[in-house]
Amino acid sequence: MGRLFGTDGVRGVANVDLTPELAFNVGRAAAHVLNPQGGGRFLIGRDTRLSGEMLEAALVSAICSTGGHPVRAGVLPTPGVAHLARAQHASAGVVISASHNPIEDNGIKFFAGDGFKLPDEVEDAIEAAMNRRDLRRPLGVDVGRVEEFPEGAEMYAEYVASLATMPLGGLRVVVDCAYGASARVAANLWKRLGATVIAINDALDGSRINVECGSTNPEVIRQAVLEHGADVGFAHDGDADRVIAVDETGQIVDGDGIMGLCAIHLHSQDRLRGSRVIATVMSNYGLEVALQRAGIELERTKVGDRYVLERMRETGANLGGEQSGHIIFLDHVTTGDGSVTAVQVANVMMETGKRLSELAAPIERWPQVLRNVTVPDRDRFAREPAIQAAIADAERSLGGRGRILVRPSGTEPVVRVMVEAEDQQDAESIAGRLAGAIQRTIGK
Repeated sequence: MGRLFGTDGVRGVANVDLTPELAFNVGRAAAHVLNPQGGGRFLIGRDTRLSGEMLEAALVSAICSTGGHPVRAGVLPTPGVAHLARAQHASAGVVISASHNPIEDNGIKFFAGDGFKLPDEVEDAIEAAMNRRDLRRPLGVDVGRVEEFPEGAEMYAEYVASLATMPLGGLRVVVDCAYGASARVAANLWKRLGATVIAINDALDGSRINVECGSTNPEVIRQAVLEHGADVGFAHDGDADRVIAVDETGQIVDGDGIMGLCAIHLHSQDRLRGSRVIATVMSNYGLEVALQRAGIELERTKVGDRYVLERMRETGANLGGEQSGHIIFLDHVTTGDGSVTAVQVANVMMETGKRLSELAAPIERWPQVLRNVTVPDRDRFAREPAIQAAIADAERSLGGRGRILVRPSGTEPVVRVMVEAEDQQDAESIAGRLAGAIQRTIGK
């Protein structure tokens, strides 16, 4: 059996892979590991998925059975749980969500009391504790009690609003809540800041979460911005830890564009620590070029926001994220936060007096071509001289004006080839040659 915890907690199809029994066992083990003395408070939030209440009930019962005290915040963005766990001095935060995944999926992830995601070794300790039979079972008055925390969403919105550097009167904003957790806070947030807000897909309807809306379907927010003549649009995913923006002309500004324009603005004010941005290997080469022109270094990690955050903390960087819109402003939050990111974009617009289209213009998206090659052994490509020679030859042909990434899939028997170049035909030609070399050498 593989490791229970993936890159973002425990995930699976609710009531099939992620059952109430598994949730209970994970909850008991986590309560033991994260609060060894017992009696601690565990702040629990969830997105709108219909299976969320079922899994929440299992976790609440599990935590109470160890003497811990669950604090139920109800529907709440993932970053809201992280913020409030720290602000409320909880032993941990618990999120029930599968983010941008389909309705039938769900997940459980934990934040430490400081608001940061758990390191691998702590997750491993939780998994190991699931097999123990000596976990505490208090009696009588020592059994855990449930605390309701309905004001959590308001407190989180108040904090995010405090990050605006000036009133947003005159700004017309469309926000797509994806029928998810941001529906609890988005309209309230923008009204609080003085903006005119048009909220769409903002019902707390777990039967429609992420369905043809939100950050994975940006055409919806694009059309809404044009229809309402808005200055900017923001599309969240189901748990609101990421955001994709749209400018006033209807152009999509993804996570790379958001990181780029925010980094350039912060750097101009000497507020970008180390003149560095941390992104993943999937960020477009156009972002790297734009940052270099502004005197900013782009450092890349492997895919996953936890690896971005890890490197940010190691280097002291205060801005990093992913192309998907998972952006971390470490001066303000401990994890990716779609609402905080949206407010930061609005700050740049208001402070510079520029439209989003003008701010995003320097971050050009270079043509990108992706090819997947099915192989029996996805790690073998790194050991084959013929493939390595083909990669080296391709890199020489780019002459430093582009980027090549060849990597094994983490979940499929596939080697992924990505080529970015100034010219679309060059990118397609090079990607085709590399995919062909891999197929001939190690393909099925």
